[in-house]
Order: sequence, then structure tokens, then C-alpha cells
Amino acid sequence: MTTLTGCPALDLRTTTASATHVTPAGAAWLASASAQPGGTLAAWQARPTAPAVLPCGTAFDVVNVPLVLGRRMLDLLWAEGPGSGPAAVHRGRTLLFAAPGTAHRLPALLAWEEWSTPVPAPLCHGRGDAVTVPPLAGEAGPSRWLVAPDARLPWLPGPEALLWAFVRATRAADIDFSDRRPGC
Repeated sequence: MTTLTGCPALDLRTTTASATHVTPAGAAWLASASAQPGGTLAAWQARPTAPAVLPCGTAFDVVNVPLVLGRRMLDLLWAEGPGSGPAAVHRGRTLLFAAPGTAHRLPALLAWEEWSTPVPAPLCHGRGDAVTVPPLAGEAGPSRWLVAPDARLPWLPGPEALLWAFVRATRAADIDFSDRRPGC
């Protein structure tokens, strides 16, 4: 991996990284989702504070839920479950990075659960979709990392873990989801 000295979050000389800053290995993993990983890394070196659009379905899928619900899901995944993979906030929504194939499988699991609460189903982004990822450096703002990628092959939850967290989070509290959007 090349040292990207123009970006503090990608500088290999940095010995510690915050949970909200993408490490060089995490940046390489994110870039691997694109058709041109080297070009993606070069673009991040030139503009480390800019978000990027990456395709889903090969390196990761994304489960997209309202902000409060997403925070509750993360809390549950870390407190009572297997933990989470990378997670971000973008435009008032929580983006939970998941194993490839999750976007296809999670809606079927929700249907099997006979999901019929006032909480809308999560938006699932998989093969053929793209998502905006926050800048690599974790700065306060509308687009930021909650759990930044820190490994070349991060652990990513699958559909079963996210189903468990989603169901538990929605049943644990009354949450107003007045901005209902269509499901996966």
C-alpha cells in the first residue's frame, strides 16, 4: 500500500487512529469496491475531506435506516450481539455496512418475520446500487463515520445479525418515523 501523505487519515506514519478516522487499510478496503481502486485512493489523497460514491454488492452491502434507529441498532450489536462492521451517518440516516448479499436476503427475512409495525423496513443497497461514504477523516458534520473501516477485510454483519438488531431496536422503544420511505 502506498503512503498517502496528503491525508492525515491515510498517513501510515500515524501510529493510532480514532474510531471515526479511516485507516490506510480501511481506505484500501473501501476503494476495493470501486472499478478503479487506485484512482479512488488518488482522489482521496487529493481531496481527503470530500465524500465519495462507491458501488455496493462486491466488497459490501449497506443497510440504511433512520438515524435514531441506527444508533439503537449499533448499541445492541455492540452490547448484546456480535458487534458491527463500519457504520456511518449520511443525510440524517445511519448506514450499516454489511456482508455482500445482505441487501438481497434481509427483505426476505423481514417478510418471514411478518414485519408489520409502523416502522418502515430498512433501505437495502446491494449489487447495482451505490452509496455516498463520508470523508476519510472523521470530522463533525452531516456525513461522518461512527465506526470507521480499520482493516483490509473488516468483519461485516450478515442479514441475520442485522435482522436481530433491527427487530430488537424497533420493539424496544417507540420511535417516530414520520418520514416513511419505501423498504428494501
